[in-house]
Order: sequence, then structure tokens, then C-alpha cells
Amino acid sequence: MVKRQIINIDHDKCTGCGLCVPDCPEGALQIIDGKAHLISDIFCDGLGACIGTCPEGAISTLEREAQGYDERLTMVNIIKGGPNVIKAHLKHLKDHAQAEYLDIAIEVLNEKGSPVPDLSEQLPCGCPGTAMRVMGPEEEEGGTGEERGSSLRQWPVQIHLLHPKAPFFENSHLLLLADCVAVANPNLHQQLIHGKTVAMGCPKLDDSGAYVEKLSEILKQNRIKSLTVAIMEVPCCGGMVRIAEEAIRRSGKDIPLIKEMVSLKGKML
Repeated sequence: MVKRQIINIDHDKCTGCGLCVPDCPEGALQIIDGKAHLISDIFCDGLGACIGTCPEGAISTLEREAQGYDERLTMVNIIKGGPNVIKAHLKHLKDHAQAEYLDIAIEVLNEKGSPVPDLSEQLPCGCPGTAMRVMGPEEEEGGTGEERGSSLRQWPVQIHLLHPKAPFFENSHLLLLADCVAVANPNLHQQLIHGKTVAMGCPKLDDSGAYVEKLSEILKQNRIKSLTVAIMEVPCCGGMVRIAEEAIRRSGKDIPLIKEMVSLKGKML
């Protein structure tokens, strides 16, 4: 047994809709007795492809004692699913920068005489909307006046969809952004996002406990230069500051915390 990130299912929230199952090409999830279950630690890579498709927010990742993920055994299982499942899995590994697992997967395909799919093409299924992407300055759109360029450096941005070992976190300035700030502040990219990696959520409507766990893992596993929390001038938004403070405490690191507040009219206070 090793301690690692792995999928966790809240069965009180799970309705058994099954939307998560197709987005787990590894075959680690099944609907049993009306609830989603992780059937084997070995097949779960902990990267969270299934998280974004759960309409109830019942799926998260946590660090616990688990059997080590085995890419070879997983690939033997995946090959049975056919070309689209194989492609979905390999694209999943590529999008999450898992080069070592990807090499093993391709090696198994070659050993079994199965064709290696072209990963440059878009998948007909899967989770392209949550695919990890690092965007450099060369991808920023230019423009002046009303057509100002974007300062966003990565995708995804929603906290639940972020993987703690995503490459864009290392040596970054992290921005913890309350959802409503993005709507209220007309100069968001220039005043807050520029030069930062973004993690975005709502401290009132979302699971703050899950946010603390995810954020503390991000802080633990990466060298974060600073953490900026941007909130609205309403009481419920203060929960985001408490999430950041608790995550820093759990990380055991001395990370500078910067607090920014935005008025209902969008001005930096």
C-alpha cells in the first residue's frame, strides 16, 4: 500500500445516474446497487476525469492508503473496450502530462499488436472540456480598447477539475478567485489574473471542505510563490479567505497570503 491521490465518492450525494462511468476509460467505476463505486484502486489513476461530469458534486479526490496504480494491468483491461476507449485513455494521460504512464500504455499496445491511436485528433467522446492545457504568452489574443487580450495561462480553472500535480502550478503565483469577481470586475485579467495561475470556485454554494483538501494538496506538492485570494465585498465571500488560510496551515508551508476585495460595482477596494 502507498499513500496517493485517488477518487472518493460521497454515496450520500450520488444518485447513481452513471454519467461518470463513460468518462473513466480505465474501467475503475461501476454502478452497483444504484450508486457509483470505485471497484479497484489499481485501475484508478487519481487524475479525476470523472469529476466534472458528476451533476451532484459527489466525486472528489483525496490522499489515502491505496494499492498502487498499475498502467500495465489497466491497459490489458482497456484494450478489451476497443479503439475509442484506448484512445480516450491515452488522450487522458497526455492531457494530464503523465508521460511515464503514456509510454507504458504504448508499450503494452505494441506488445499486444494493437494499433496506437493518433492523439492529435479530437476524441469523439470523453472529457475534452476538462483537458489540461498550458497557455503561454504567444497564445494570448492581442487587441486594444474593448478587445483586450486574455491573461489566462492554463485550463481548467475550476478547483474541482484541477489536478494538484498539473505542470502550471510549479513556481507560480496562485490566484484563488471567487466566481462572482469574474463577473463584477471589468478589468479582471489586467488587475488580478495577469501573471498568475487561477483556481476558481464559490465558497458559499460549493463544498468548502473539498476545496480545502484540493488547495492544500496543490500547495504541498508544488512551489507556490504566493497565494492571492480575490473576493466580493459580501459576507459569504469571506469563506474563500478561510479556505486559503486553512489550506496554507495544512500544507505546512510559509506561503504569502494576499487578500483582494472587489465592490459590487467592480472596483478594487
